[in-house]
Amino acid sequence: MSPKTVNVTEAVAAYMAAHNPPLDDVAQSLIRETQALGDVAGMQIAPEQGAFMTLLARILGARLAVEVGTFTGYSALCVARGLAPGGRLICCDVSDEWTSVARRHWALAGVADRIELRLAPAAETLAALPLERTVDLAFIDADKGGYDVYYEELIKRMRPGGIILVDNVLWSGRVADPGDQDENTTAIRAFNSHVAGDERCVSVMLPIADGLTLIRRRD
Repeated sequence: MSPKTVNVTEAVAAYMAAHNPPLDDVAQSLIRETQALGDVAGMQIAPEQGAFMTLLARILGARLAVEVGTFTGYSALCVARGLAPGGRLICCDVSDEWTSVARRHWALAGVADRIELRLAPAAETLAALPLERTVDLAFIDADKGGYDVYYEELIKRMRPGGIILVDNVLWSGRVADPGDQDENTTAIRAFNSHVAGDERCVSVMLPIADGLTLIRRRD
């Protein structure tokens, strides 16, 4: 069977950008400042992924969201903008330097009061959350070797019908290369297999950006 996924060339990317919600001044500033950091800027999610996350948060009526891996805050900005009135986003990260960029832009966007940043190892932060199924939306985009731990801490806290998004599940296509036995590649492969066989949820892997898995917690 021939794959039908469109190759996202620069022209196609520009076309998508022209037909997606426009980026406001704060989002553009955050993207520019992140790009100025150099190679690490590749950790920032794509604008179309951010727009998808905002819309998904709104569809869910999310009041409690959790993010693992905040970096300079673009994904958090997008989720926070989609939260229901009174909603809260808990962000887990370990870098004060990178999240300082995030905090400034959250304030400029008027969403800082919706975001609680916890600077500590994410596994510790997640384990300390109440063991109640109240999380509406979660996003995992951090160290690949920790994906299984973060997922297990989150899945038992997701409300029925709650959604976990996991980034980088295609790892630039390396997960499909049997010859690639890099530590991160093998960790993502193992995680993908774990989710696919988990009867607590139903999931779909999508070729959005570097691969995005959408996981719905069963009732």
